[in-house]
Amino acid sequence: MLRQMTAIIERDGDFFVALCPELDIASQGASVSEARANLKEALELFYEAASTEEIQRRLHHEIYVTQVEVAVG
Repeated sequence: MLRQMTAIIERDGDFFVALCPELDIASQGASVSEARANLKEALELFYEAASTEEIQRRLHHEIYVTQVEVAVG
């Protein structure tokens, strides 16, 4: 079974950090594609090892990624 998950990737110094907010799982890599691949592997390992109860406890079903405009200065 395939499941669509969110990946938020940002640069952190010399690396890229990838976060899946649905499960609060993160990974990193030297490039965006490596960080994405490492996150995918971390998520697959989590689903392989975690109990159904652990998955349900951690899983956030509604995630919204958007931008907001704020006043600065």
